[in-house]
Amino acid sequence: MNHLMRQFRPAAGYHQKVLDHYNKPRNVGSMDKNDANVGTGLVGAPACGDVMKLQIRVDDNGIISDVKFKTFGCGSAIASSSYLTELVRGMSIDEAGKVKNTTIAKELSLPPVKLHCSMLAEDAIKSAIKDYKSKRAAETVLTSSPTIAATGKEATA
Repeated sequence: MNHLMRQFRPAAGYHQKVLDHYNKPRNVGSMDKNDANVGTGLVGAPACGDVMKLQIRVDDNGIISDVKFKTFGCGSAIASSSYLTELVRGMSIDEAGKVKNTTIAKELSLPPVKLHCSMLAEDAIKSAIKDYKSKRAAETVLTSSPTIAATGKEATA
């Protein structure tokens, strides 16, 4: 019986840092995707079926003040998401946009077969930043036009 238990240990092959983030994930949850200060990134890896949603809240100074994630995937995908939230909190969106999957993979000691999980995390932060910037750009267009700001409609000739 003891021999069978060792064979099916879920922790086999995972580094302690991955297990820590998997067993005690940080910053799990969601934010209001319609909030102008929230950027949402939703990415997936068709090859393995992992799906990652990452949301950032950016303050008036362009600093990420809050981060949440929900990930459907393996322990390495969950750990990559969890670690990423800790890494980017307090960064400017420009700094966070420069985070590379290699930083995540190195911190978590991911084996080569799990590098796609760290790539997914990198894609998620870039996607969340892109969403945030597109909301801010749309808001700038709306508030910079007196006609749109006053009526909510674009002026026609």
